[in-house]
Amino acid sequence: MLDFYNIDSLLSEEECAIRDSVRQFVDERVLPIIGKCFVDGRFPKEIIPEMAELGVFGANLPEEYGCAGLSNVAYGLINQELERGDSGVRSFASVQSSLAMYPIYAFGSDEQKQKYLPRMAKAEVIGCFGLTEPDYGSNPSGMITMAREHKDGTWILNGGKMWITNGSTAHIAVVWAKTNGDTSDKSIRGFIVPTDSTGFQAKDQKGKLSLRASDTSELVFQDVELPADAILPRSGGLKSPLMCLTQARYGISWGAIGAAMACFEEALEYAKNRIMFDRPIAGFQIQQERLADMLTEIVKAQLVSLHLGRLKDAGTFTPQQVSLAKRNNVSMATDVAREARRLLGANGILAEYASMRHMENLESVYTYEGTHDVHSLVLGQAITGLSAFK
Repeated sequence: MLDFYNIDSLLSEEECAIRDSVRQFVDERVLPIIGKCFVDGRFPKEIIPEMAELGVFGANLPEEYGCAGLSNVAYGLINQELERGDSGVRSFASVQSSLAMYPIYAFGSDEQKQKYLPRMAKAEVIGCFGLTEPDYGSNPSGMITMAREHKDGTWILNGGKMWITNGSTAHIAVVWAKTNGDTSDKSIRGFIVPTDSTGFQAKDQKGKLSLRASDTSELVFQDVELPADAILPRSGGLKSPLMCLTQARYGISWGAIGAAMACFEEALEYAKNRIMFDRPIAGFQIQQERLADMLTEIVKAQLVSLHLGRLKDAGTFTPQQVSLAKRNNVSMATDVAREARRLLGANGILAEYASMRHMENLESVYTYEGTHDVHSLVLGQAITGLSAFK
């Protein structure tokens, strides 16, 4: 049912095989435990080695660095299937791949790439991405984290970051900071910060009602001493971290489809089996309209992300196109999750069903990696040529 437009015919054999392998992993290893993990507020770290064996970390980065070298469409399908399990599982892989490995690949030295990327692909080294600050979310250029260079080339890092996925699990943090007292965007550089550095702290974020099966932290840097080779030499300005976010947003556009698929499938199965007034509720017009709307929006999102993936593989995509896909697909998935939960009635609030868990998770996905409203303004500027940010 979820290939209503025969989209599989547009995929290569390799892309289908990769998707099916990750789908099987999610069915066998994620779905049986993720409901309890969500209730307990625990990320299932025991599945990380198996994810590495599947090749999901840095999957679209070159094989010379120990990565799978897959197409961007295949990488998107991986994200789709992981989020069909849970947004927290997809977020872990997304941060490791697009926000920790990608900046090292794009802005790092050859030595940094050889040192970290093969080990990160194997999950021997886990990374996180430090950009957002407590007072600077949608306006990352306002960051106050500062790195100051000594005469010998070493650095001292001070500041803090907030809402950091993998923060308490990571061995390294890719941290973005202004440098040498310069408060302009141009001074922003990326640094590889070992999390066992003196003065580094990762504090778990408590009280979450969303992404509960995910490690979310606050990072604090107090006179953290970094060697000269900690800096990503090719990074420069706000453009660098934004390029990383574009990579992550692309994967999110696919991941949201996976969450919507999970909710639709659950709602359909429930509607066929739930008897009310001596007949399955799937036979009632209101539920059929719900299911028709869900399927229609999922198919539209599938086509958007597939074409975006092909553009990305061709090297012709734009950040604004990624904004459209992230904005549309996450909003779609949020609506589908809400309608699926309503179709499930009172049972929809139970952890044994997935729709409310996805609904809660998607409220975070709606906000992170650029809020829905910020992406509206990105598209507005692309349409009109006028910026609403200033």
